[in-house]
Amino acid sequence: MQPFVTQSSIIFTGQTTYSTGSNPKSLNAVDINGDGKPDIIVVNSGSNNVGVLLNIGNGTFAAQTTYSTGDRPNSVVAADVNGDYKTDIIVANYGSNNVGVLLNIGNGTFAAQTTYSTGTGPYSVVAADVNGDGKPDIIVVYYYSNNVGVFFNIGNGTFAAQTTYSTGNGPDSVVAVDVNGDNKTDIIVANFGSNNVGVLLNYC
Repeated sequence: MQPFVTQSSIIFTGQTTYSTGSNPKSLNAVDINGDGKPDIIVVNSGSNNVGVLLNIGNGTFAAQTTYSTGDRPNSVVAADVNGDYKTDIIVANYGSNNVGVLLNIGNGTFAAQTTYSTGTGPYSVVAADVNGDGKPDIIVVYYYSNNVGVFFNIGNGTFAAQTTYSTGNGPDSVVAVDVNGDNKTDIIVANFGSNNVGVLLNYC
């Protein structure tokens, strides 16, 4: 029998804070250095970098190590993009109109970003296998271009030029999931300026 948990029995401590760069905008928690503990990845929009805070145990974290991004990074996702079983970082650089891929070179450290041109105002990014080849592709919505771009992973952590699909006005959030049970990853977009969500079914 499962224990009965009441709302009052769930208790959190007061927050412990860790310094970031200026204007932390988006974060992710994933094991970066292969020790089985989730680390923190945060994009610092005002500092134009991404910070990695390694988990040193007991729910505590080391001071951040920063890596340069483009201008005003707005969203971050973590995925193994080159098949080496190490988690890489993908950043949407809102002010530079590109996405940056930072490959994990071991022990929780990263190479300088490789950038791929996007539409105007890349706002939110996810990584998911959309063409069924077992490699994570990049999906990013463009707030000012009113579309979503898909970058297909062509191996070794590199990506083809984007293919774009129209959205509503001002898309500012995106998720990727199989919504119709056909084992293909579909795209859902929140269209901020149109007051709707858009579902793009995958027919790949």
